[in-house]
Amino acid sequence: MTLRELSASQPDSFSFTDENFSLSKRIIKKYPEGYQASAVIPLLDLAQRQEGWVSKPAIEFIADLLQMPVIRVLEVATFYTMFNLQPIGKKHIQVCTNLPCLLRGCDQVVKCCKDKLGINFGETTNDKMFSLSEVECAGACVNAPVVAINDDYYEDLTYDLMSKVIDRLVQGENIKIGSMINREGSSPVGNKKTLLEDPNHMVPKQDLLKAKADYEYQKKQKSISKGNN
Repeated sequence: MTLRELSASQPDSFSFTDENFSLSKRIIKKYPEGYQASAVIPLLDLAQRQEGWVSKPAIEFIADLLQMPVIRVLEVATFYTMFNLQPIGKKHIQVCTNLPCLLRGCDQVVKCCKDKLGINFGETTNDKMFSLSEVECAGACVNAPVVAINDDYYEDLTYDLMSKVIDRLVQGENIKIGSMINREGSSPVGNKKTLLEDPNHMVPKQDLLKAKADYEYQKKQKSISKGNN
């Protein structure tokens, strides 16, 4: 499981930029009077997008803005792994290690990240370029193993494919997101084995009256056969 603790080093204060403060007001207005606390997740996300992570002053600021107890906001921030409670690098590599990804080789993806970057989970490279985190279920099990890097998903990874992704990120190249083996959506690896029919082909409708008559006839025939025996 991932460790969910606030950073030992905290800024003195936090406040939204003028633009984000206006945006926060618009977010809060989406919720009915008395239910403003429902905006806690989007506001935490807004704070993280501004600063790169969620600090204790940010949690306190949002609690005051929503008129919530600080502990309630802290509970949300520490529960969801999407919120970074420590300063992170420019590229946040989040490796899913849940069962479907493990069965598909995520241990090798983890090994690649540690080998290439020289860091463990919860650590950041010295140049502040990469941070490495372990997450539980990224929700893309069908294309496991999957890694989220910032807001983008990279799927069907192996040791070598993950190595190439990291190299290209270091070089500042654009990388096509999604499957690294060119799967379309959640299509199977290789050729299709099911759903081979033309989806535009009209399936003839069953004649329910005829089917019922056939059933009754067969039922009657069985009854006659039993009587004769």
